[in-house]
Amino acid sequence: MKVSFQKSFFTLAFIAILIWFLVVAKSILIPLGIALLLAFILYPLHKKFTHWGLGNILAAFLSILLLILIIGGGITFFSTEIISLSDEISNFGQKLSKLYTDLIVYINENTSFFKDLNKDQLLNDLKSWLKSSAGSLLGGTFNGTANFLTGLITTIIYMFLFLIYNKGFIRAFMKFSPEGKKADFFKMLKGIQQVGQKYLSGMLVLILILGFANSIGLWIIGIDSPFLFGFLAASLSIIPYIGTTLGATIPVLYAFMSHDQLWVPLAVAILFWFIQLIESNFLSPKVVGNSVNVNAFAAILSLIVGASIWGVAGMVLFLPFAAMLKVICEEYDSLKPIALLIGNSNFQDGEADGKGLFKKLKDLVSKKASSN
Repeated sequence: MKVSFQKSFFTLAFIAILIWFLVVAKSILIPLGIALLLAFILYPLHKKFTHWGLGNILAAFLSILLLILIIGGGITFFSTEIISLSDEISNFGQKLSKLYTDLIVYINENTSFFKDLNKDQLLNDLKSWLKSSAGSLLGGTFNGTANFLTGLITTIIYMFLFLIYNKGFIRAFMKFSPEGKKADFFKMLKGIQQVGQKYLSGMLVLILILGFANSIGLWIIGIDSPFLFGFLAASLSIIPYIGTTLGATIPVLYAFMSHDQLWVPLAVAILFWFIQLIESNFLSPKVVGNSVNVNAFAAILSLIVGASIWGVAGMVLFLPFAAMLKVICEEYDSLKPIALLIGNSNFQDGEADGKGLFKKLKDLVSKKASSN
């Protein structure tokens, strides 16, 4: 075996330059990436509108308008529920502050870090700090809102351009295909589009199913505004691994603060654990399916790298981008090892012995039924 230091140097240099470019140009690339994925999911609708006789521009406008109406309806619903819970949220903040001071005083009584630590004085200091930081928080909120609106408008413009110029983009990219490989190259481009489309459409269906399941469970337990917390937890599940845990933590904390009985937050925690178990073993494989087909290691790595480079947007975008990268690497011989490292099929032999609980139960029931 031989090691080419020249190739290794150029590979590492390319990776370093790529990461630097992603960090520096993230204000441009994040709206571009979001718009690309949304354009993938709107492309069939845009195509259907054009087949109905609508113009290319009008079809793109109606597709984006429908998406905006759906998202706007969801935001309106969440805003109405939050406003109705304004008093509860205020009480929740006061209880959280009291819990914080009680915890600090309890720890100090058992460790004696500080002498004469007064609970009322600690609570007053906390309120003073919150008031003093309110101005900077308001300024940060204003800047964040301005950046969000700018990114939103830019994303809509990019989506519109992707939809109306989709055929032009395909013709331009087809020029990169080698002679005699145009069919394979077009298949690769189609695969990239289908990965983004199937992933987002599957996630939307999964969010709806999880949202209703969470909401019905919270309503049965007796949590206020169950649809708010249920769909909020379901929406956060679009962030792999972390989003599900965070989505369950919020209603558990709210139940702990708003109810005196300990069984209520415990029931909420068990509810989300059970739904997550069903989602991991049944819903995700059936609804999202093999549209991503990325192994757990590559998924976690894309989550960490995305969070380091683009923050929350990177946590959402880098997983489907990794799946798209796998589609590209599968078409080039020199890049097939990367596709094997990203994909799931290369690691299925090692996963055969580690079947989940529901898979084992399903196999056991099948054997019993066949024996009878």
